[in-house]
Amino acid sequence: MFDFTSFFADRLDALHREHRYRRFRTLEREPCAFPRAYWRSDSGQRHEVVVWCSNDYLGMSQHEVVRDAARKAIDRFGNGAGGTRNISGTHSLLVELERELADLHGRGGALVFSSGYVANDTTLATLGRLLPGCVFFSDAGNHASMIEGMRRSGARCQVFAHNDAGALDVALAQTDPRLPRIVAIESLYSMGGDIAPLQQLVAVARAHSALIFIDETHAVGVHGPEGAGLVAAAGLSKEVDIVQGGLGKGYGVVGGFVTASATLIDFIRSHAPGFIFTTALPPSIAASALASVRHLRDSSIERHQLLERVDEVRDLLSHLQLTTVKGDSQILPWIIGDPVRCERIAEQLLLQYGIYLQPINSPTVPQGTERLRITPTPLHTRGMIERLAGALAHCAAAPSIRTQALPLIEPGTLAREKHIRRHNVTELG
Repeated sequence: MFDFTSFFADRLDALHREHRYRRFRTLEREPCAFPRAYWRSDSGQRHEVVVWCSNDYLGMSQHEVVRDAARKAIDRFGNGAGGTRNISGTHSLLVELERELADLHGRGGALVFSSGYVANDTTLATLGRLLPGCVFFSDAGNHASMIEGMRRSGARCQVFAHNDAGALDVALAQTDPRLPRIVAIESLYSMGGDIAPLQQLVAVARAHSALIFIDETHAVGVHGPEGAGLVAAAGLSKEVDIVQGGLGKGYGVVGGFVTASATLIDFIRSHAPGFIFTTALPPSIAASALASVRHLRDSSIERHQLLERVDEVRDLLSHLQLTTVKGDSQILPWIIGDPVRCERIAEQLLLQYGIYLQPINSPTVPQGTERLRITPTPLHTRGMIERLAGALAHCAAAPSIRTQALPLIEPGTLAREKHIRRHNVTELG
């Protein structure tokens, strides 16, 4: 008889031994207080902390326009969608939100999902499953949601070196041009903070007549004209077939979406199980997301303030000689290179300084590149930044937790290995 309990316990023990066990902190955010929050220790005690690793990049979850839209929607429509959109009806607020997103990205249509993960997974799985002989070309640094969608589709997938347009060109040239081919990349990579060379990658994909899918989850709201993302900022909106984005990062709510031509969106809507059989987002979420998108189309204040804070933090980290990625993104990774040290530094920051920074270990990032991922927001003050710098300097100088200046994901080796193991695919480039 199979011993389920022992199997599960052994696997959990292995995660602990390998320092890959995910520890969730109980954190309570309060309106108008962010980035201050309250952490509850295991004993139940409540401690004030400053959050430095949120994906709420612009603090829009706290914005009065967003909160007011949610309150009004609940009072008017109640709290719940009632079921899937095809059975229980598709709410007018969701229709408005999709029209707004399609207009923002200059597309014929948009489709909203329950999360960015589901948007990636479902869209890629549907395309790969239904396009006859489909071949994916996937960047080595792609998010797990993209990897899983391509894997589930059953289509071939070839991994090319991270952000390497030459490797992509070679890979595409070695496949039959009569087959439907999809190039899947991100514009901004969430763990390294590096921005893809979109002009080069899109040019290569176009030269080989491949369909282009770009994940802009960490870029929409934050970058580009009206917050339309890095594809729009690069002037490539008409060249990219599908733009995927999230509503839970720059927009501060929850959910995900894809935008594309009206025909392609209708195809996904009509065939994607992750959309058809999932309860729709409630009216309050649709209303608050719509308010956030519209506000950031009209206002650039939040984006300018964010970039100012990012520059301040980046300068301080550079002065302290802490490893961060070069570029213009809002994500600043401090590469520590060891899971034990990474956890110890995070614990020290929390307990001694009231700074919340969650350690990022394998498999989220490749082994040997464990890190703390720092994400400033417009709501962080100069005092908070100086306190962070002082705390990081103290932690970096401690002999027991000395850090390593290791390379980021750019060389691609470890990232490709991780990607290949998940896909069980062929590597090119």
